[in-house]
Amino acid sequence: MKKIEHIGIAVKDLDFSCGLYERLLGTSCYKKEEVASESVNTAFFKTGESKIELLAATSENSPIARFLDKKGEGIHHIAFEVDNIVLEMERLKLEGFVLLNEQPKPGADNKLVCFVHPKGINGVLVELCQEVK
Repeated sequence: MKKIEHIGIAVKDLDFSCGLYERLLGTSCYKKEEVASESVNTAFFKTGESKIELLAATSENSPIARFLDKKGEGIHHIAFEVDNIVLEMERLKLEGFVLLNEQPKPGADNKLVCFVHPKGINGVLVELCQEVK
């Protein structure tokens, strides 16, 4: 794993939260995107080499909606950038981690993604992401 790529934060109201984070970080949202397969709208902020991804549910049945119902707004996941997501998935499986998807899938911000189950990582949902070239 190369670096922390972004921290994902679940929010109820994307527009309100974008304004909040713009004021907090002193920078504008550089990208908003819908990820229909996950029933989520996203907004990205860059600060230094780090990114923040705000996630708002577009469906009551989405993973983000369930997270918000269970835990409320807050940190949802930590994403790590990898050079080769398939090889990293294989490595993590060999190490005994449980992956939430068997194949990388398209994610936001031009990435292939895979999630690692939080039960095996002290309750933290981890996302692997590889930039699509």
